[in-house]
Amino acid sequence: KNLAKVRYKQFSQILNSIGENEGGIDKFSRGYESFGVHRCADGGLYCKEWAPGAEGVFLTGDFNGWNPFSYPYKKLDYGKWELYIPPKQNKSVLVPHGSKLKVVITSKSGETLYRISPWAKYVVREGANVNYDWLHWDPEHSYEFKHSRPKKPRSLRIYESHVGISSHEGKVASYKHFTCNVLPRIKDLGYNCIQLMAIMEHAYYASFGYQITSFFAASSRYGTPEELKELVDTAHSMGIIVLLDVVHSHASKNSADGLNMFDGTDSCYFHSGPRGTHDLWDSRLFAYSSWEVLRFLLSNIRWWLEEYRFDGFRFDGVTSMLYHHHGMGQGFSGDYSEYFGLQVDEDALTYLMLANHLVHTLCPDSITIAEDVSGMPALCAPISQGGVGFDYRLAMAIPDKWIQLLKEFKDEDWNMGDIVYTLTNRRYLEKCIAYAESHDQALVGDKTVAFWLMDAEMYTNMSVLTPFTPVIDRGIQLHKMIRLITHGLGGEGYLNFMGNEFGHPEWLDFPRKGNNESYHYARRQFHLTDDDLLRYKFLNNFDRDMNRLEERCGWLSAPQAYVSEKHESNKIIAFERAGLLFIFNFHPSKSYTDYRVGTALPGKFKIVLDSDAAEYGGHQRLDHSTDFFSEAFEHNGRPCSLLVYLPSRVALILQNVDLPN
Repeated sequence: KNLAKVRYKQFSQILNSIGENEGGIDKFSRGYESFGVHRCADGGLYCKEWAPGAEGVFLTGDFNGWNPFSYPYKKLDYGKWELYIPPKQNKSVLVPHGSKLKVVITSKSGETLYRISPWAKYVVREGANVNYDWLHWDPEHSYEFKHSRPKKPRSLRIYESHVGISSHEGKVASYKHFTCNVLPRIKDLGYNCIQLMAIMEHAYYASFGYQITSFFAASSRYGTPEELKELVDTAHSMGIIVLLDVVHSHASKNSADGLNMFDGTDSCYFHSGPRGTHDLWDSRLFAYSSWEVLRFLLSNIRWWLEEYRFDGFRFDGVTSMLYHHHGMGQGFSGDYSEYFGLQVDEDALTYLMLANHLVHTLCPDSITIAEDVSGMPALCAPISQGGVGFDYRLAMAIPDKWIQLLKEFKDEDWNMGDIVYTLTNRRYLEKCIAYAESHDQALVGDKTVAFWLMDAEMYTNMSVLTPFTPVIDRGIQLHKMIRLITHGLGGEGYLNFMGNEFGHPEWLDFPRKGNNESYHYARRQFHLTDDDLLRYKFLNNFDRDMNRLEERCGWLSAPQAYVSEKHESNKIIAFERAGLLFIFNFHPSKSYTDYRVGTALPGKFKIVLDSDAAEYGGHQRLDHSTDFFSEAFEHNGRPCSLLVYLPSRVALILQNVDLPN
C-alpha cells in the first residue's frame, strides 16, 4: 500500500508540474499542433522542433530547391527551435500538399544531417529507395467522419488484425481492401472490437510493426491517412470499436528515417549510452523522465485518439518498460519483491499512469490493454488507488499453456486441474483478455493451434468429400473446445488473431532476405472458409456462433465462473457462468451415457451450443430436442444436478429455459 502511495505521489507531482508549467495536460498533449510543419492562416509556414544537441537547424525541400541552409530556425530555450516562413507574394502556399521536406541538423561535431521531423504525419518509400521520404500532408479536403464512436461494449471480443496481410494475394493489402472485404467478415463473426497492428509507420515491414520510425504517421504502405480514417469510421458504423497497437516501449534504430540521433547526439529522445539500447530488440529506449519525451509520447496518444478516432490502445512491450532489466532472462514467480524495488523503472511507470489518465480523461469510454508478462500488481487498478490505470491486461500464460499441452503431452495425459488453474489464475477484480493464440503464436518458429493439431494433413485432408482421418477429426474437435473453454473461463474479454478462427493452415512470415522476399506466408487465405467443399467453414461457423451466443448471454462481463468439476480420469471440466452450464469432455475415446453434472439452478435446460453439431464438423451425437431436467440432488457442491449424455471430445453449453431471458 505504501509503495502504491509513493507511485501515486510521483504521478501527482508530475501532473501538477505539467499544470504549473504548461497550463495542464490538455495543452501539454497537443504538441502536434505546434511542433513539426504547419500552414498558417496567412499561407505562411510555422515550423518547430526540439533538438537540444544541435548546433543549427534548417528546413529544406522541393520548395527551396533543396538548399540546405537558406531557411534557418531560431534557437529558443530548452533545446527548442522555431521558424516562420512568410507566404509567397501572391498569397499562395509556399509548401504545397505532397511536397518533400527535410530538417537539416548541423551537429556539434560539424556534420550536416538530413532528418525527418519526429512529428511528420506522412512518410513514403518511393521506388527502390531504401529510406522513407517525408511528404508534407496538407490535403485540400481531409476526411470527414460520418459516424460517432460506438458505446463501450460490456464484453470485449477482439479481432486482432494486420491490414497488410489481410488479402489472399501475395502483396501488401490496403486500408480500402480491409474496409471493403475484411470488416464485413469481422462483423459477421460477432467480434465487436478490432485491434489494429502495424499502423504506426515502420520502415522494416518484417518487424510486424514493432520497430517504429515515424510515430505520428499512419503507415503509407497500405494507403493514405484519409483511407485509414475511412476504415475506422466504417467500423464505427458497424458498431465495432477500433484499438491501436501503440508502441511506446522502444523505437527503431534508424536515423535517416527514424528518431535515432535526430539532433546528432545519441540522447535527445532516448537514454544515452547502454541504458538507451534494448539488446534483444536492437532498438532505442525512451528517456521517460525527460519533459519533452513526455510531451512527445502523450501528444502521440492524443493524436491517434483525436485525428483518427481510435477508441483506445493495446500498449505493446509493457514488461520491457516497467523494469530496467526489460524482463530479459527473468522469471516472475509472483513474489512482491520482483515488482517493487530498484529494478522497476518508476519513470516509465509514471508515464503509463499519465497516458492512461489522458486517454480516460479525453474519452471516458476508451479502453487500454497492457501487454505485460510479469504480472505487475495494480496494473489494472484505478490510478486513484495507486494503480497504473489500464482497463485490461493480456492473459499471456493461456496461449503458452495450450502450446505446451499440444507439444509435450498425449491427450490422455492432459491435466484438467492444470488447465482450469491456468484459465482462472487472475487477480480478483483485475480484468484479463483471454486468448488461445495471438499473432505471437502464428509467427515462423512457432505454429498456430490448428497447425500443432493437424500439421501437413491440412493441405491434403480438409475436403468434405474425403472421410475424416483421425488427425483431422481430433484437430477440428479440439480446436473448437480449446477456443470455447478459453472464451468461457479465461477472462473478461476474448481475443483472436485474424484467420485463426477458421484454423488458418499456415504460419506468418514477412518478406525478408531469408525467404527471398516472398509474400507467400504474409497473407490470409479467407477464401478457404468460403469454399463449401472444405472443412475450414466448420471452424468459422463455430467461432461465429460462440461469439454471437456470448453477445446474447454476456459471460465475459459476468463474474468469474464457478468450476464444479475437473475430473482427471474422466477428462471432464464443468463450470457455470452467466447462468449457463459449460461441460467439456476432453477424453479422446470415452463417451458417458448418463453423466451427472452439478448446477445451482433447478428446472429445464436446453442445449444452446454443441461442438458436435453437423454445421461445426461434428458427429451429431446429441439430439437438440432433448430437455434436461435438473433436480434438487446435490452434486459436486452444487444444490442441484442433471444427467447428460457426453460423447468424447465434445463441448456443450446448456441454458436454463425456465429463467426469464
